Amino acid sequence: MSKLINKISKRMENVKPDAILSFGASIAGVDGLIPLTIGEPDFNTPDHIKKAAIQAINDNQSHYTDSRGVVELREAAVKFLADKYDLHYDAEKEFIATVGVTEAVFLTFAAILDPGDGIIIPSPAFSPYFNSSSFFGANPIEVDTSEDGFVLTPYKLEEAIKQHPETKAVIINTPNNPTGVSYTKEQLKELAEVIKKYDIFCISDEIYSELNYEHDHESIAKFIRDQTIVYNGLSKSHAMTGWRVGLVYGPADIINVIKSIHEYNVSSLTDNAQFAAAEALKNGQDDGPEMKKIYEKRRQLLRQGLADAGIESANPSGAFYIFAKMPEKFGDDDFAFCTRLAEEARVGTMPGSAFGKSGKGYFRLSYATSEDNLNEAVKRIAKFVEDN
Repeated sequence: MSKLINKISKRMENVKPDAILSFGASIAGVDGLIPLTIGEPDFNTPDHIKKAAIQAINDNQSHYTDSRGVVELREAAVKFLADKYDLHYDAEKEFIATVGVTEAVFLTFAAILDPGDGIIIPSPAFSPYFNSSSFFGANPIEVDTSEDGFVLTPYKLEEAIKQHPETKAVIINTPNNPTGVSYTKEQLKELAEVIKKYDIFCISDEIYSELNYEHDHESIAKFIRDQTIVYNGLSKSHAMTGWRVGLVYGPADIINVIKSIHEYNVSSLTDNAQFAAAEALKNGQDDGPEMKKIYEKRRQLLRQGLADAGIESANPSGAFYIFAKMPEKFGDDDFAFCTRLAEEARVGTMPGSAFGKSGKGYFRLSYATSEDNLNEAVKRIAKFVEDN
């Protein structure tokens, strides 16, 4: 071990390895594993988007760009949100392209959080929310939603704000990772009424907006635009996880701060990837709905298969995850359960506790894989539950 290990920044003491990636790596070597672990679409990026990237390379689009993004991407991004969700932003002042939404989370937290600030995170939640806030010395305020259909209620939100006057922001993720639950317009309106009373930010992560199955996607920004920072992107809707394109919208003053940190962090998003993203947004508005049809069929298959095996789950009205309750006979150690499920049944799933304390006793399954894989996985899970 290096003698300089004790010289590493003290802030890193609060940052833990990502539980999702760590657990996925721990079971990756299981022979014959069917991985239902990660939010990775099994589709390829549509051809018209790939062609746009190739054309950009041939046109020598291989330079530094404006740190907010090239004009083509900025204009396409704001038009996309306006056309799809009736949300209107200025392409010059109220938008920035980031290296995926993961960078957007980090940049936003860097921009708004000081040591000791509180950030309300409805739990279970995407794990980087916890670690990124801890990195900046903030206090992640975990609000348990497991008894409320995995939806943050106005009452619990206001109680959390009152109990934590240091609160600087609240996160809303809809559709949600890991539960697949999405908020209705009325639910968001009620939360917005609470947030309006307080001088806090709302961070609305809408990366799965194109994957709503039971109602139209709604954004809380419709009700509290001046307090809201909106995330969107192309990873899930257009099978572009590896292109690393995040779309961030918000009031000009906060976007300017995010821009400054982004410039020091990465300068700008990859040049040719931006032209591919612009093509996706301009001419690929039907790409997401086509994939959604397939996901919806898989959702029904997997949820029914789990139900037949006696496994309860939250109603996944969006995204491509099912958040299932462990059968009582296995106790509530979800890491042990998922490890056994991988080693004995050869099905890879994610422990619920990887998404916060409120996920204890649950496990997440991704149906971003083929029907053949899902059918076989269901058989293996059912046999595992029956035999133990």
